[in-house]
Amino acid sequence: MRQRAAERQFSETQTMKRAIRIAMVAAALLVAAAIWLWHENTQDESPLEAPQASNAASLEPLARGAYLARVGNCAGCHTTRGGAAYAGGLSINTPFGAVYASNLTPDVASGIGSWSSQDFWRAMHNGKSKSGRLLYPAFPYTNTTLLSRVDSDALFAFLGSLAAAPQPNTPHTVRFPYNSQLALAVWRALYFKPGVYKNDAAQSAEFNRGAYLVGGLGHCSACHAARNALGATAGPDLAGGLIPLQNWYAPSLVSGAEAGLGDWKIEDIKTLFKTGVSDNASVIGPMAEVVLGSTQHWSDADLSAMAQYLKAMGNVAQAPRRAQEPALSLMSASPTVLPGLVPKALASQGARLYEQHCAQCHGAGGMGQRVGDQLAYPALAGNRAVVMPQATNLVQIVLNGGYAPATAGNPRPFGMPPYVLTLNDTEIASVLSHIRSAWGNQASGVSALDVNRVRANPR
Repeated sequence: MRQRAAERQFSETQTMKRAIRIAMVAAALLVAAAIWLWHENTQDESPLEAPQASNAASLEPLARGAYLARVGNCAGCHTTRGGAAYAGGLSINTPFGAVYASNLTPDVASGIGSWSSQDFWRAMHNGKSKSGRLLYPAFPYTNTTLLSRVDSDALFAFLGSLAAAPQPNTPHTVRFPYNSQLALAVWRALYFKPGVYKNDAAQSAEFNRGAYLVGGLGHCSACHAARNALGATAGPDLAGGLIPLQNWYAPSLVSGAEAGLGDWKIEDIKTLFKTGVSDNASVIGPMAEVVLGSTQHWSDADLSAMAQYLKAMGNVAQAPRRAQEPALSLMSASPTVLPGLVPKALASQGARLYEQHCAQCHGAGGMGQRVGDQLAYPALAGNRAVVMPQATNLVQIVLNGGYAPATAGNPRPFGMPPYVLTLNDTEIASVLSHIRSAWGNQASGVSALDVNRVRANPR
């Protein structure tokens, strides 16, 4: 009995020792994780400076800040329709819940009237509010971290010159656990590192200015990059992606098979971003809003810099372009050759519908139509936007219409009427399948289910 009792006591002692060791290891791991999170979320808190050459550098801070606000299209998110400028309140819907844009006016109670330029820099560069709370990455601080301190200060000076709007901020409705500071700290540790843009010594000053604009305030990767399950941009930068909850596909800006601009002329790229249309393409959907609120207001020098950068990034090692192939939608040019997967019956029905509803503008042979010197209705034959594997944009345009922005350089754009009440899902699928397989196009068909998904969730 004594031996059994001793053995039992020894076993219990060993079990307790193992439990203590496990607890100590777990505690050590928790401490290590806490230190890692603290380190990753307190990086680069100093006011770094990396001045960027800019045609706006000689402007007074207020004028320069106003220009930079246009470059970043800040009003696009921080102004509601009919509301006070930059007073916030616009809902930014994400897969994790809604984030509401904050009040950027100098109101002390609800805006940034009590902030210093250092507080503002901290938000732009580190994604932290004045109080130190971590901000949701719906505010694109993963891009604005590249902003130089001098540009941040100019932007802050402009916002401080606005009329104060006493509009309280709307609470976010992000779901648990994504609404916790701990979750944000983990996300930041995994996917965010602050750091201003550093010039590439092997490239020209114009190229570096373009890279600074595209990667920073322009925050192009916020749309033109795929996102993973936690909402972080995944894969190569600017490689294209479906915009969350909007059912629009932002095409790759580096692939010649999508919207890569490597084989475009610099002037054509500038014209597209200045007016919303060019002989090569027109902008529709979310990109039209960007041109309307931002890029049409860019200086000629900055448009040239962006054009040079995007042209350099474009992949020209794709299929050669056809002659006279203006594009549809968000920027496109030459075709991608894909297996023809459109059933004959579907294509036949689509051909009849095309002749009835589309040929008058886009032409019987899909070659489009010009009105005077302007591309009024884009060609569909050999159009990269038409034959991309991702057909979501085509469905959106047929359902809801397609309209280029009314810009100073193109105040009366041509548009396409919506067919959401005219054609059913099967009819839209058939006409799009016809377009994607006619006139030398060789893309896969569109199904009625593809159309229904967009119709059920248009935005």
